[in-house]
Amino acid sequence: MKAEIGHVGKTWQLTGADGKRYDSAQAGSLGGHRRSRIYGRLDCRAALQAIARGGYIAQRVFFLHQADAEAAGYRPCAVCLPQEYAVWKKNKNLIDSRK
Repeated sequence: MKAEIGHVGKTWQLTGADGKRYDSAQAGSLGGHRRSRIYGRLDCRAALQAIARGGYIAQRVFFLHQADAEAAGYRPCAVCLPQEYAVWKKNKNLIDSRK
C-alpha cells in the first residue's frame, strides 16, 4: 500500500480482523476502545469527549476497515454510526431471542 502524501516512511499501529496489532503504511479510518469493544469514526463526538476527560487514550485502537473492527469483536458506536449500530442491535436481538 502507498503511504499517504506527507507521511512518507510513517507507520501506524492498527488492529486487524484477528484482534492483533500490526504496523501499516496507511492510517486507520476508524478508532475504537479496547475495553468497551466499540468502534466509530475518528471525529466521533462521544470519543472526543472521552479523550478530553482523559483515560481513554490508553485503550484506543485503530482499524483500517469496518469489517476488521467487526471481525475483531467490536460493535459500531451508537453516536457516530447510528445506522450501523441499529443493524448490529437488531442482529444481536435476533441472536439473543434464539437462545
